[in-house]
Amino acid sequence: MIEQIYNYFTIDILYYWVNIGVLPFWLILIFFPRSNLCRYFVTSIFPFLLLSSTYVFILYKSHLNSFDFINNFNLYIGIDELSELFTNKSFLIMFWIHFISINLFAGGWIIKDSEKFMINKFLLFIPLVITYLIGPLGLFVYWIIRIFYAKNINLYD
Repeated sequence: MIEQIYNYFTIDILYYWVNIGVLPFWLILIFFPRSNLCRYFVTSIFPFLLLSSTYVFILYKSHLNSFDFINNFNLYIGIDELSELFTNKSFLIMFWIHFISINLFAGGWIIKDSEKFMINKFLLFIPLVITYLIGPLGLFVYWIIRIFYAKNINLYD
């Protein structure tokens, strides 16, 4: 049975499961940001345990397939080397999980930070959607909204 599960979770299937699996977390963040469900289920460690487990599983599968992990450091040499790394599905899915995890963490941080300044939850809709799609830009939009509620510009909070 474990062999069947292992064979079922190919890189392509994991890609679909990760993308579908992260949607409930984002829907809760966007539509129910101040609920207990969001507090205990989304902004906790739970989604990151799931994504980390998937990441470790992909690392394990990559190790069994003789993936050259040392070659990953070539991404710092130049854009062409990074582009070459993205031709490998294992590296690409690891990068994608990394990207999804950071965006989800940023979305959770927006919710927790907005509670400190009592920012209207309807104003959070736009930055959260943008954070889901384009992480850093969503954080910037939230920061602009936050300035008006905090009544000051704080670059280190």
